[in-house]
Amino acid sequence: MQSLNVTVKDVLKRDNRFVSQDWDLLKNIIREQAEKLDENLITLLLENDKTRNVFFKSIKVEMKNFSPLLFDSKKFIQFLNNKEFLADSYTSFKNKIWLTNTWWDFISSSNEVVLNFPYKDCVLAWWQDKEDVKRNEVFYNEILWSDDIDRLLDEKVFTNFKRYDKKNLSNSFNKGEQVNFNWFNRDKDWIIKDNLIIKWNNLLALHSLKSNFAWKIKLIYIDPPYNTWNDSFWYNDKFNHSTWLTFMKNRLEIARELLSDDWSIYVNIDYNQIHYLKILMDEVFWIDSFQREIIWRIWWLSWYKTIAKNYIRNHDTILFYTKNPNNFIFNKVYNKFKDYSDRFNNDHKKEILKKLKELNINKDDSKVFLNFISKIGFPEKYPLEDTWNSSIYDKLNSIAVVSFSWEKVSKMLWEDEIKWQKSEALLKRIIEVSTNPWDIVLDYHLWSWTTCAVAHKMWRQYIGVEQMDYIENITVERMKKVIEWEQGGISKNVEWKWWWKFVYMELMKSNQNFMDKIEKVKTKNELLKIYEEIKESWFVNYYVDIEKIDENAKEFEKLSIENMKKFLIEILDKNMLYVNYSEIEDDSYWVSEGDKGLNGGFYN
Repeated sequence: MQSLNVTVKDVLKRDNRFVSQDWDLLKNIIREQAEKLDENLITLLLENDKTRNVFFKSIKVEMKNFSPLLFDSKKFIQFLNNKEFLADSYTSFKNKIWLTNTWWDFISSSNEVVLNFPYKDCVLAWWQDKEDVKRNEVFYNEILWSDDIDRLLDEKVFTNFKRYDKKNLSNSFNKGEQVNFNWFNRDKDWIIKDNLIIKWNNLLALHSLKSNFAWKIKLIYIDPPYNTWNDSFWYNDKFNHSTWLTFMKNRLEIARELLSDDWSIYVNIDYNQIHYLKILMDEVFWIDSFQREIIWRIWWLSWYKTIAKNYIRNHDTILFYTKNPNNFIFNKVYNKFKDYSDRFNNDHKKEILKKLKELNINKDDSKVFLNFISKIGFPEKYPLEDTWNSSIYDKLNSIAVVSFSWEKVSKMLWEDEIKWQKSEALLKRIIEVSTNPWDIVLDYHLWSWTTCAVAHKMWRQYIGVEQMDYIENITVERMKKVIEWEQGGISKNVEWKWWWKFVYMELMKSNQNFMDKIEKVKTKNELLKIYEEIKESWFVNYYVDIEKIDENAKEFEKLSIENMKKFLIEILDKNMLYVNYSEIEDDSYWVSEGDKGLNGGFYN
């Protein structure tokens, strides 16, 4: 068996499809290709004497000099499923330190839930195997009992509260003092009226918002990761297909519970996942809730895209849903004469004036004529269509690019309207159409700031959630400028001259602190120190036997850095990533008196 294991591994590693970046075999992909009778897989197995003798059988036919072989795919797949196959050093180590063959065999036949954290947190459906995730996302893959998911999604403790306003841009509090339960502003119906910006896990934050904001949100706008295999932004944009859809589904389902009776939701996406997302949203929000597929011409024809051997991609799609197809907020908006694009750009105008000069038309008359032909034929107003920035009547660029000059674009790259792509004008249109003043707007993929900044300037209450570190030095700093009356974006258009406030707060980490440390370290010694810290805590999975790990410490130290990280993350209890509000009085979490008071005020 051992000899055949080695042979099969050597044979399969000749096909790049079956091998990860660190040269581990991808068992699920191999199994899938075996079921499909993949020609290259069969050829590889035929070319080796040992694998040919084991996985092929002769067929007797009455033909001279012809002895066909039949691939026994069933036998080969049974071999792949054998627990001894691919039993590498990591698997061998795990087998020695816990009862893998007992609890795993039992749970895999019961109602389990697969929890996946591929850089961004995600709960997967019960039927997805942990090997369905690509190798570079394997660290945060875990099996949880279905009952545990309820604890994972419990309301969480918040910390690091700060209230920002024009007079005091960082009005926090002494964490050791008692805090009045009325720190949050509420209306006569006891609904929180503070604008909120929340840091860390957006799935868990949405569940923590439910007690305060269920059925209260009028509008959701999100610009989620596009699943493009492009990591140009800080977000991980490299989910495999099923993981990305489940990632979206988990969040859309809890977001649905926050929406009011006359809600609207807009999801900004591109061609990579639009058709799958449409079907998913039909399931989550019901197919009758679908209103429009908005095509937004983004007008970004940078040089490297124009040379693509294909049609040049030049649009995003925005899916628009409402609860009731006949009863939802829709403020009819028109583009007016002043909003239209110029019929002629500056170069065209110069050419026209030059030609008029050649025809002996004097300068003043030429300008009068140019102004006349620039405007003739335009209606006084034009309704919004479901194609945006696609006609002369609708000027809605995604970024402030008014020229295709690469030099001009390069100079503008770090200006606000360029840097974050989704312009304030886009969010102004959506918020203006689908909400009224003081309605609540939610964006749980906040990225930088745009949704909150526009809602703030338009007198809508807002909640923004972002789990990347830049929320403090980009999002909060940007919002501080908004309450200081900055005049960028739509400020002049809406005559923004007021201050208002917002509250910043974070989910309180527990095991997530270990996860963050493990992901960043680069040496085995650092990982061993983290393991000692984990041992001293009691937030490990219930089936982990620390004594057995210590008995096999030398084998643990022989593992690769990647496998050491994988193992340490695996032994952590994923229900304890953040502190549950129900356990706020537990001294093990060191929740300050100030935080206790503010959480009591938030959860009422």
